[in-house]
Amino acid sequence: MQQYLQNKKGLVKNVFNQVFDQYDLMNDLMSLGVHRLWKKNLLNMMNPSSNKKLIDVACGTGDIAKLYLNHVHNNSKITCVDPNKGMINKGKEKLKKFKNLDWIIAPAEKIPVAKNLYDFYSISFGLRNTKNLNKALSEAYCVLKPGGRYLCLEFSKIQNPGLDIIYKNYSKIIPSIGKLIVGERAPYEYLTKSIENFINQDELIDLMKKNGFENCAYRNLSGGIVSIHSGWKV
Repeated sequence: MQQYLQNKKGLVKNVFNQVFDQYDLMNDLMSLGVHRLWKKNLLNMMNPSSNKKLIDVACGTGDIAKLYLNHVHNNSKITCVDPNKGMINKGKEKLKKFKNLDWIIAPAEKIPVAKNLYDFYSISFGLRNTKNLNKALSEAYCVLKPGGRYLCLEFSKIQNPGLDIIYKNYSKIIPSIGKLIVGERAPYEYLTKSIENFINQDELIDLMKKNGFENCAYRNLSGGIVSIHSGWKV
């Protein structure tokens, strides 16, 4: 585990190289399926209309893109970005019926797209895995149009002490589930550790403001197990 924590960039790449093939199944098992409801909450906050462009970063296998396109009746353009080629390939296969998707292999800190291009920027369970939070937030600000909205769904700090104890105890068995399903324990040790070490809700608000976002706010879901942060490029 110590080797995993020494080099975050190499670590994250190694983690997702090991888990991408069972990524959707593990998300369901780790969250007991609740991640799907959290993502629907993100889309409801976004409430997009047709022809609004979305960039979904750390897109994984494309859950947010699928929800978005179904919401707008397939009448929008989406750019899906992930640093992991395996994730991108799984997403392409899963969403092959949708024709208005672009897929880019890139980190959140340096996305090869034009500036001031998108109406919405979303990132789900990916911000804590970036090498540099400030660079990721700055890049998000750059690619959004003036008037564009940033939305981040991420694990957060639980507000209820009793729930916090239950969740921490459940987290201890997640690496064992990973070993059973994926055949690897270490990636899930990292993932649970990354959740524990991530900044709290108010600290993320402060970082968003420092990188130019205005009207910043967050909404806790499931008692603060996750939160959705929102900010605007004015």
